[in-house]
Amino acid sequence: MQTYYSHGKLLLSAEYVVLDGAKALAIPTVFGQSLHIEKEATNKLTWNSLDHNQKEWFNAEFSFQNETVSIENTTNSEVSNRLLQIITAVKQLNPKFLKDEGFKISTVLEFPENWGLGTSSTLINNIANWANVNAYKLLELTFGGSGYDIACAHKDSALTYQLNDKNRVIEYVNFNPNFKNNLYFVHLNKKQNSRDGIAHYKANRNNLEATRATINAITEQMIICETLDKFQSLINEHEQTIASVTNQTPVKKLLFDDFNGSIKSLGAWGGDFILVASKNNPTEYFKSKGFDTILSYTDMVL
Repeated sequence: MQTYYSHGKLLLSAEYVVLDGAKALAIPTVFGQSLHIEKEATNKLTWNSLDHNQKEWFNAEFSFQNETVSIENTTNSEVSNRLLQIITAVKQLNPKFLKDEGFKISTVLEFPENWGLGTSSTLINNIANWANVNAYKLLELTFGGSGYDIACAHKDSALTYQLNDKNRVIEYVNFNPNFKNNLYFVHLNKKQNSRDGIAHYKANRNNLEATRATINAITEQMIICETLDKFQSLINEHEQTIASVTNQTPVKKLLFDDFNGSIKSLGAWGGDFILVASKNNPTEYFKSKGFDTILSYTDMVL
């Protein structure tokens, strides 16, 4: 059996504007996804997916004939069609993939799918490693996006990620704030579709040159920041900057206006996790608001 594994991800800075060349700070998570592969005698691909409780949530069977891949049966047509798109893209990048070979595939998530830690990116990276194709190119042909999540998938270090004339500038950084015990991740009880968030951003973005400069400076200062007060100031400034460029309301003002601390959206605004910086443990506050999934920095970050 072959096994591939990829880490989940969180984007701490430059959400949205990373697409337009801003420098982002990203971190891999302790939670990820594995891909297990066994050869089979039949010329078919049998696929089953397990959630974080080891419960099967999807299965399908694909057949190959005359270089064509087709769905034989499935428990979820939307998921199987997306897998078919990925397989087709892989064969475009590597025509020898799945040629006269059958496999039994199993994927295992380590986090709830609605957490938004990279169900898709970890899958893309695992499949790319298996098929010996470029994960960034496979992402471009399937889900799209900046690619920072692929950079996180196979590394165990925080990193900065920047697109520069279609080139990716990736630098691994030592981001280990001495106030990390004052940082928390709170889930907003819903999954935000990144593609929808990107579409909204592209329709509303403005003043990009100044925004890039501001976000780049914030990212650099976040990396070297030594005090909680300064970090809170940075993420407050970041929220206001993104709110201005996307014409959106910061999540603290929208949902937690009475919270005594700083809050920053992560990734597409409106769902998934938020970053909370607080001098006091905020667990009871967020639970009183109906948000029960609260992880400390060390419980989340690799």
